[in-house]
Amino acid sequence: MYLFFAILNFTFSGAIFVIGILTLRKVSTPNEVVFASLPLLFALHQFTEGFVWLGVSHLIEPSALKLAEGIFIFYAQGLLPFLVPLAIWLLEPSGVRKKLISLLMIVGALITAYTVWGLSIQPTSVSVQNNSLAYVNLWTDNRLVGISYILTTCGSLILSRGISIQLFGWLNFFGLIVIYLLKPYSFTSLWCFYAAIASVLLYFYFIERRIEFLYKIKQKEDGLSKILDNELNILKERYPFLIKKVYNFLQD
Repeated sequence: MYLFFAILNFTFSGAIFVIGILTLRKVSTPNEVVFASLPLLFALHQFTEGFVWLGVSHLIEPSALKLAEGIFIFYAQGLLPFLVPLAIWLLEPSGVRKKLISLLMIVGALITAYTVWGLSIQPTSVSVQNNSLAYVNLWTDNRLVGISYILTTCGSLILSRGISIQLFGWLNFFGLIVIYLLKPYSFTSLWCFYAAIASVLLYFYFIERRIEFLYKIKQKEDGLSKILDNELNILKERYPFLIKKVYNFLQD
């Protein structure tokens, strides 16, 4: 029975991995790398949970289950509260939004330090409840950590000037509320699965940024190189709905 969920995780992981690679290929500046890496990291994260399902099915050794469980929980509860606001802070231009996001990044760094320390000294247990994985760690299972987690991850996304990033933030915010109300015991597992699927939206965000980047080069210089010009023409053909948006933005 649980083998099905392992296969599901591996399948979605593979699909999101491809999107993650395509997203990274649309990076135009170094500041975009961290945020563009999120779909790829979520794909690897879901791949790890596939091994957790194999572990609870007794198809791999307990030591392998412990390793997979540790990687999954350290990324989900430990790294994301700092990684997400850091990624948005790197993208955001100077201004009030960037200052607010920097505050969330500091909070995220404190939460990450607190959580990683706790996860390293307090064992995490994993079990299956109603066909969902339930990760329990007494150190992180408290309301203050939960509120701070939502504030740093979803809050930093919603504060971004990018409409696509804001949409990604709101989708995650409402998604985690629904998951918490329906299956609070499997919150970490289900929300990360949901966030991984939603991260596919970031591909279109970076397509838009790439088009904007190429247009700016074309305006500042006397045309693009043949390779970049071909890339821009391909993007125009594939994503005409983004061209008008970028063009209007550049005219403002």
